[in-house]
Amino acid sequence: MAEEIKDDVVVNGVHNYSQEDQYVWPTDPEVVKKLEWFRDQKFALMMHWGTYSQLGLVESWALSDEDGDWSRNDIDWTDDMEEFKKQYFDLNKTFNPIRFQPEKWAKAAKEAGFKYFIFTTKHHDGFCMWDTQYTDYKITGEDCPFHTNKNADVCKKIFDAMRAEGIGITAYFSKADWHCPDYWNSSYERGTKTWRGPSYDPEKYPEVWKRFETFTHNQVNELMDNYGPIDALWFDAGWVCKEGGQDIHLGDMMDKIREKHPGVLSVDRTIGGPYENYVTPEQCVPEEPLNIPWESCITMGTSFSFGYEDKYKTPREIITLLTNIVAKGGNLALNVGPQPDGRLPKGALESMKGIGAWLQKYGESIYGTRVCAPYKQDGICFTQKEKEHVVYALKQYEEEGMTVEKSFIIPLEKKVKRAVDLYTGKEVKVSQVAGGYQVELDETEENAIATVIRFDVE
Repeated sequence: MAEEIKDDVVVNGVHNYSQEDQYVWPTDPEVVKKLEWFRDQKFALMMHWGTYSQLGLVESWALSDEDGDWSRNDIDWTDDMEEFKKQYFDLNKTFNPIRFQPEKWAKAAKEAGFKYFIFTTKHHDGFCMWDTQYTDYKITGEDCPFHTNKNADVCKKIFDAMRAEGIGITAYFSKADWHCPDYWNSSYERGTKTWRGPSYDPEKYPEVWKRFETFTHNQVNELMDNYGPIDALWFDAGWVCKEGGQDIHLGDMMDKIREKHPGVLSVDRTIGGPYENYVTPEQCVPEEPLNIPWESCITMGTSFSFGYEDKYKTPREIITLLTNIVAKGGNLALNVGPQPDGRLPKGALESMKGIGAWLQKYGESIYGTRVCAPYKQDGICFTQKEKEHVVYALKQYEEEGMTVEKSFIIPLEKKVKRAVDLYTGKEVKVSQVAGGYQVELDETEENAIATVIRFDVE
């Protein structure tokens, strides 16, 4: 897993995350209500899918001259970067995922226990996975062979399918658009030299930047008005902010959106302030619990985009990760990159089935919970449902084949009235001892990922 990144940087495509002192709690009652909904969900399926999936290439980053060397290590098309950029931007002409079956994706997501869905409507490369009216660089464009398919409007089809399974919707949207001529354009002072930001100084060309801002607002409003209901807008590309004239007035846009769509969450990543309703550690887990809403976005494989012959985390690895995150008060957004033909990778599906089986039995210790001291101690994670006076202790077995203990001490200070083993559903013997409660189990789950005890407390 990548190191924690807390400075205002992007390293190999991995973004930093805002700190607690940058967080502003919302006051809008509808946003507060939706934020509590978010904190209850705990587990999201995230997907990066686009034209880059055809190559097993990292999404977008290879296009940036200043940022993309690490992402071009396995590319030998050409040493001519301008030819490479042309070939990348032409990938829409071969993208034809005819095996895309949104209902199967949604069914697999529900069975895996995912509660909300984060989808890349548009990454930094600007290719749109919906039938936008503001650019022809889209999945439904005439030069994309998939545009005649019944499922061509990918966002509509997958959002509808997920909602039909009771799964919430979060729309990932890149504030940067490297295909838009009002963002990247070789006629300005930077010429063909590309980086994360625009090709020009917005303060020198305010009319061009204003066009880009209007384009961005139009696209976001289009998603909200035509592809909803949407629970959250997940804005990536934090460098598009108020530095150097790069201000898309996201706050003004969100205020207007909420007039028509009350309560929709805004996730203005790495910016802090009132429009970053929850923070998003990427490829890492904070060392200590955060006292604000947060969500770690972590890949099931080795990268966010699809990779050929990729290796996927096991159910044990993912559930251990999930319990560690939830014990610290966060959500896990687990990313799976779909294949270029429209299917989900078999390795990912196998892991998802194992996760779903575990959550089917033990999910009550995850969903709808909040933090509970001591959070994690002696390999035991804690969660609670305070209104119900219930505490859960999850004793982890991180490695396959570890001996599952029948007797152990749970370091809990609350007064316990009753304890139940969620594996058997039966009450278990507990006795108060120095440092907590001694638990005695009659039987254990073979090769358990975690032993989960529910305590009724005063």
